[in-house]
Amino acid sequence: MPDAFFQFEFLRHALWAGLLVSIACGIIGSLVVVNRLVFLAGGIAHAAFGGVGAAYYLGLPPLACTSIFSVLAALGMGGVKLLSKSRPDTLIGAMWAVGMAVGIILVDLTPGYHADLFGYLFGSIMAVSRSDLLFIAIIDLLIMIIVYRYHQELIAISYDAEYAAVCGLPVVLIRGLLLVLVALSVVMMIRVVGLILVIALLSIPAAVAEELTRSLRWMMLLSAIISATCIVAGLWLSFIFDLPSGASIILLTALVYLLFISGKRLWMQFSS
Repeated sequence: MPDAFFQFEFLRHALWAGLLVSIACGIIGSLVVVNRLVFLAGGIAHAAFGGVGAAYYLGLPPLACTSIFSVLAALGMGGVKLLSKSRPDTLIGAMWAVGMAVGIILVDLTPGYHADLFGYLFGSIMAVSRSDLLFIAIIDLLIMIIVYRYHQELIAISYDAEYAAVCGLPVVLIRGLLLVLVALSVVMMIRVVGLILVIALLSIPAAVAEELTRSLRWMMLLSAIISATCIVAGLWLSFIFDLPSGASIILLTALVYLLFISGKRLWMQFSS
């Protein structure tokens, strides 16, 4: 990276935010992919805008309000998926749309001009503050502690939830805890790439890592490395070419996935 990149405090904050977010991408993204919760995580990300609107309307701290709203939305969607016997994807899609609609209405009812709303939709990593970094670091620490504590239980429900239930594991409780961690991860990633693009950052690096290893632990590590590489490289490209940082990160991440899949198919053709 050019030396000028490190001369500005906001760029240093952006770099630290990207590296910290990559930890959650690796750990939670892997759990989202192996548990097939990508659609649900996308619903949480979009419903989170309701929390943004509530924060503006009530004059509350955006991160705290969005976190609470996202956790409630995650548990609600998880409950719908668990209890609904007819098309839970439709109900989850409806809840996702309702969350967005609530946010839009509350923002419209709030007097004044809100220039930073664009950042919640498409990311504003260049505007990350020290308090944001502290929030992200705390969530990372919480994720690492919980995943370390319940590592075996998470593996069990990820690969055979029915057998885990037969063995007496609290499957519903562990899955609810996972959804809470997904919601908090989504909130921190919104600052980096925005709620519209967050699902790509959460799932693509983990999908690549899943192809490279069958161990969940190694999958988490590889996913975090891929995420960190794409975020740092995306930041550098956005700085050099004056591009939107969030979109640059996601396009680079998608390019890595495309190259990997293409390379894998070519290898299989030549090796067969």
